[in-house]
Amino acid sequence: EDGPPTVKMAAYDKRRPAAAPAPVPGLTEPPPAAVGGLESEAEFLLRAGVTAMVREALLKVLEARPEEPVSFLADYFERLVLGGTGPAGEASPELPGPPQRLARALWYVRLAHHSHRTAFDSNAGAAYEVLGAGGRRRKAGVDGRLYSELLRRICQHGDAPAEASSALLGRVKCRDHEAVPFDVFRYGVLTCFVLLEFAAKADALFSVLDSGSGAADGRVCRAVLRALEEALGVGHGSLPGRYLEAGSKLGPDGLALAMDRALRERKLGAAMSREEFLKKATALFIAKVKPVE
Repeated sequence: EDGPPTVKMAAYDKRRPAAAPAPVPGLTEPPPAAVGGLESEAEFLLRAGVTAMVREALLKVLEARPEEPVSFLADYFERLVLGGTGPAGEASPELPGPPQRLARALWYVRLAHHSHRTAFDSNAGAAYEVLGAGGRRRKAGVDGRLYSELLRRICQHGDAPAEASSALLGRVKCRDHEAVPFDVFRYGVLTCFVLLEFAAKADALFSVLDSGSGAADGRVCRAVLRALEEALGVGHGSLPGRYLEAGSKLGPDGLALAMDRALRERKLGAAMSREEFLKKATALFIAKVKPVE
């Protein structure tokens, strides 16, 4: 005997195929979710353009080789959202004024360590193009004013003494209205980064000499500086990176011998501060830098 009408209607509704949703105004076809059920995760990513966006971001990471990939990706997507870059992450054709271009060029050159030569050269090239894009009324190229300002900003982000930074800029700077070739641009940028690293190594060396007291025996400091000068004198190359390689030859054995000879001297030496030691050490580096002609 048949059941109640309400039960029969419920069973029929379950067996009946679902009705197609009403068309959405402005759409010529129903959304993908309405065709054969919910779309897959891969289909959604492709339709939203996420797959291509992430692929492009990963390619940018491999190209730039940043020291902090997560920060690089965060900045990349932030610039993408704010419209600071095009769909491929390149600088937009209509760039803002010099301050914004300097900030973006600084961002490029700080992405990868200078020891990663391919990535560093690529990023330096991108920074050069950003600074050289001055608009329709101005020929493409980097002038000495922007070049010198970029070097000054690089030197601000480190522990190098102000005197050392100023002396270095005097050796690698160009005239304000002078066109700066890319090889000169790259040399100046690279030399500034090497100076910062050299100053950091000298600071770490002084931390060994002063044992945390803030001042070290002047005899020992002078002996270490002499040994460092001898090590720097070994390298005769013009590449800034070779100065670091030469300085690294001042290994623990050579350093210990220099300190031992200093302590054997009978002369009483006044204490040397960290600032004085860094000034003397970086001055040795500056003396090796080849001036830009």
